[in-house]
Amino acid sequence: MDSEKRHKLKVKRKVNKIVGDTSRVITCLHVPEEGYRRSKIIQRIMNLSETAAKKLMAQIMADFSGRHEDIKHIFERHLIEVKDYLPRDAILSDVQRALIGAYFTKEYAIESAALFNPSIVAHPDQSHLKKGSLRFIMSLRATGEGHISSIVFRSGVLDRNNKFLFDPISDFVETPDLQLDPVYKRNVFQRKLNEMGASNEITAYVLNQLPEDFTYNELIEKIGNLRIKPQFSETIQNRTFEVICWLADSNYEVSFHPDHRVSERVIFPVSKNESRGIEDARFVQFFDDKQDVTYYATYTAYNGISILPQLIETKDFIKFNILTLNGKAAQNKGMALFPRKIGGRYAMLSRQDGENNHIMFSDNIHFWQKSQIIQEPEYPWEFIQIGNCGSPLETDKGWIVLTHGVGPMRKYCIGAMLLDLSNPSKIIARLDEPLLSPHEKEREGYVPNVVYTCGAIIHNNELVIPYAMSDINSGIATIEVNELLNGMRAVV
Repeated sequence: MDSEKRHKLKVKRKVNKIVGDTSRVITCLHVPEEGYRRSKIIQRIMNLSETAAKKLMAQIMADFSGRHEDIKHIFERHLIEVKDYLPRDAILSDVQRALIGAYFTKEYAIESAALFNPSIVAHPDQSHLKKGSLRFIMSLRATGEGHISSIVFRSGVLDRNNKFLFDPISDFVETPDLQLDPVYKRNVFQRKLNEMGASNEITAYVLNQLPEDFTYNELIEKIGNLRIKPQFSETIQNRTFEVICWLADSNYEVSFHPDHRVSERVIFPVSKNESRGIEDARFVQFFDDKQDVTYYATYTAYNGISILPQLIETKDFIKFNILTLNGKAAQNKGMALFPRKIGGRYAMLSRQDGENNHIMFSDNIHFWQKSQIIQEPEYPWEFIQIGNCGSPLETDKGWIVLTHGVGPMRKYCIGAMLLDLSNPSKIIARLDEPLLSPHEKEREGYVPNVVYTCGAIIHNNELVIPYAMSDINSGIATIEVNELLNGMRAVV
């Protein structure tokens, strides 16, 4: 097809806009770093008379109980976090327990700064729908105070005409219960320590005392025993313990109430390696060899200094396993898993070098050792860098991959390419021009001149693209799949 026709793809922007809501707040632990301050705060609370304490607690409940579904449970959970700073042999009344929990709690408006970088997948439940409709779950990157990012969700239905019917958004937002004693596999744990360059005689000593499947508490117990009776240099021991605990804390489970709406769920940073945010989750509905479905998402954990690729695994969007991605090729940002194995192996797109599109294959979804470049910047709108915009989408013509390109003035555009079905290392077609560029109403925001997506979906022969506008709000665009494919230039 000639270039003139390729420039005239009919991309439709829908009227739907997905914007942040400052009233959506979660509760977080709010504890001064200095331990002596924690003890002093607790003592001040305990010095209150019973009457004053009850009056204060009544006011707190009047102000906040309507904003959270079970705020007394939250207060109790946060009391436990500071229990080591209670006076020895202290006997607390119920009011004192709740008050201490309240003082070490704060609200955090998760969407107050931005709601962007969406991805969309088919909902696990497709029952009771009209013909031609699809129920979906959309994940988004929400940012609030301090630009800390978390993952939030929306749900709804795409009808047979691809009209979006969003479910009502709950007034409440729920932080999940953290599984405090997850189980680890010793050989996988050891393998990750090896790759980190952190294996030594101390890690071997600790792990050799653990079963093949060990719990977090068992690990901490063995570390504690070695602290009490050191067998090695204490300085080296303590440094090694920090690395072991860092790795253990980066692998955890969270679970939500199954009877609450999807929009109530938020995955907020838990481990130290993601303390400054969970960025750009790319969800995919993955079918295994038996056609059983697991939802995976790759995301970038950020601690303010370094980034770490992580993997989310869920069957139902209720219970989530969060795991580290391992291997020499598990580097940088923008990893996107293919929705099925290819040639008996997992396949994933990535951007190892911050500039080019890579592909990699693995027998184990948690370990990625090698990658190869499949696409380099070619056109002026992508001279700075290119990357993927979510997991590939399968068609009978090939794998559609949405890409992003960065050009002059840090302008981000969305492009597309087509990979060979059986050999996705091979590009068979691509767009020469952007599919989506920021127009005047989309270029103002936290990061101006950016359109970006973390995952699209094909429904009723249309490519449905939720996309971010300048890192502040999100919109939706569609294009017929055949029109997109016909508009691509064949790559020889």
